[in-house]
Amino acid sequence: MNTPDDLLTDFDALLQRTQTEAPDLLSEMRARLDEVIANRTVEPATSAEEGWHGLIGECPAMLELRRFIEKFAKASAPVLITGESGTGKERVAQAVHEISRRSKQAFVAENCAAIPATLLESVLFGHKRGAFTGAVADHPGHFVSAHRGTIFLDEIGEMPLPMQVKLLRTLQEGEVRAVGDTKVRKVDVRVIAATNQDLEKAVKEGRFREDLYFRINVLRLSMPPLRDRGDDIAVLARRFLAVAVARTGRPLTLSDQAIEVMLAARWPGNVRQLQNEMQRLSALADGPNIKPSELSPELAKGTRKS
Repeated sequence: MNTPDDLLTDFDALLQRTQTEAPDLLSEMRARLDEVIANRTVEPATSAEEGWHGLIGECPAMLELRRFIEKFAKASAPVLITGESGTGKERVAQAVHEISRRSKQAFVAENCAAIPATLLESVLFGHKRGAFTGAVADHPGHFVSAHRGTIFLDEIGEMPLPMQVKLLRTLQEGEVRAVGDTKVRKVDVRVIAATNQDLEKAVKEGRFREDLYFRINVLRLSMPPLRDRGDDIAVLARRFLAVAVARTGRPLTLSDQAIEVMLAARWPGNVRQLQNEMQRLSALADGPNIKPSELSPELAKGTRKS
């Protein structure tokens, strides 16, 4: 079964082909978009049993992050989450939503970098039946789906400038207009945005609108990189390994020597890289006690001691 990202890639290719090929491709394009929207609307939350609202770790930076999450959750202003890729920005956005007064309403997530620019307006704001050839049904769009709830816009720094203008209007006026519609619809949505980019630099270079930057940068959360989280690395590694071996049925544990290597590694991919490493070990390690030699070579090569 194709993933939503695969479908988006296929759809973008089809869109380009319609410029030179038969118009009957538009029906296929519409079917693809319908499937994408059906599969991407609501992201499931991680179980709160796995740490504090899904956030595992007790290092000072994480405790400080939790304190700000609790404070920001009580407000209604936009939140901007910054940090390197793989640090868990979406999980933090979910935590803010779960603690907020909007927790019983929808949490809708979208990766702005994964949606082709030609589709992003329709995905976020919806479209009306007949808005274009192949639009056989109305689609509400993410903002309407998130009414009275929260929308999470990941990688907002990748949003094209024309879409930034439309998003700014939505944030200022609290309303959206679907593609092909003449009417606007009021929406009550809290926006949480995330980026791994330097948005201040992007503003200076003209790649990101200054007015939109100030609109979304009201409350700010900064994600600590994994390499700065100390013993949290070992806690996370053991948790991820336990989940991975539960699927494979292999009794594996991390040796003290392997933990030492991981504590000294730089982890450029952060928590996502660590989780992938544990999945790899669950399949390839001889066991039962995982040795440093069984870790990926780049971990030892990239230690902060070298």
